[in-house]
Amino acid sequence: MAVSYNKLWKKLIDLEMSRTELRLKAGFSTKVLAKLGKNESVGVDVLVKICGTLNCEITDIMDIIETKEENK
Repeated sequence: MAVSYNKLWKKLIDLEMSRTELRLKAGFSTKVLAKLGKNESVGVDVLVKICGTLNCEITDIMDIIETKEENK
């Protein structure tokens, strides 16, 4: 399984909020922001901070997608 944070980036555009602004308001590191940008896994605590900052649910900011290898 893989993750996609495309919903998060779309939500930030809708809110006219930059990635840096989200990082500062939610209180996570630039390293975590880089992981999000690369669709890498991050801790649930980070996702909870983001959801608290944006007043949304986890399903509003990420998707879990199957990889081709898992479809076999």
